[in-house]
Amino acid sequence: MSKHTGTLFVFLAALLYSIGGLCIKVIPWSGMSINGGRTAIALVVLGVYLAVIRHRPRFNRWVFLGSLCIFGTNTLFSLANKLTTAANTIVLQFTAPVFVILFSALFWKKKPQKLDLAACAVVFGGVLFFFVDSLEAGGALGNVLAVLSGAAYGGVFLLNDFPDADAISAVFWGDVLSAVTGLPFLLQETVFTPTALTSLVILGVFQVAVAYILLTIGLRTTPPVTASLVSGIEPVLNPLLVAAFYGETVGPFALAGAAIVICGVVGYNVLKARQPEPSRPSA
Repeated sequence: MSKHTGTLFVFLAALLYSIGGLCIKVIPWSGMSINGGRTAIALVVLGVYLAVIRHRPRFNRWVFLGSLCIFGTNTLFSLANKLTTAANTIVLQFTAPVFVILFSALFWKKKPQKLDLAACAVVFGGVLFFFVDSLEAGGALGNVLAVLSGAAYGGVFLLNDFPDADAISAVFWGDVLSAVTGLPFLLQETVFTPTALTSLVILGVFQVAVAYILLTIGLRTTPPVTASLVSGIEPVLNPLLVAAFYGETVGPFALAGAAIVICGVVGYNVLKARQPEPSRPSA
């Protein structure tokens, strides 16, 4: 697969991820219930996919670490969407490229360049606006969980850089962990409307399973930072869908923070692309 095809797969995955905010908002359950139900459905799709490609899920400490990243991304995203606005959640999760930079420095001793440090400062400066906004509108806990989801999502983009890694196995076991921890909460829910059930199926099949399959395939030929930045369509489309079909608005400080974060990340990507591409860390 060429680098351009891999990037396309990552972009398609981002389009599918963008429906998550709206679907989660219209389901009248807790974040844990939604995450348990959608990942249980996703496991069926992933199981069929693994059977078709004849790939038996592997398990080692690096796959386990990857599964924790998947679990953290899924769970924290669902919880944050119920505690703050969809726009706040997805934009704060969009800080993932910054965490890619930080994790690369911590685990692979890759010294960050001045541009990397500048991007971190700009993005985290934008994040502060969300917490200023939450002082007036509430949702501070949701904002914290969204940032943590961004950290976990940063780990997802590094799955292929882990020694002896297997990205699709990490996705499988991460969804197993999500389903096991979330289904007990789902059993306590009492409202099962057609809209809720349809949205749950859409989340499980497309927003989790198919999206992660596309992402893991795309990451084979797409550098982590590039992949996370190509996903920039998600923080734009996600809140637009929620605003159009759910009527959720965004506070002025959060809107300013979103502009800073998105411009900072995209600007970093443009400037980074003008530099010689560094070699990927060896296993």
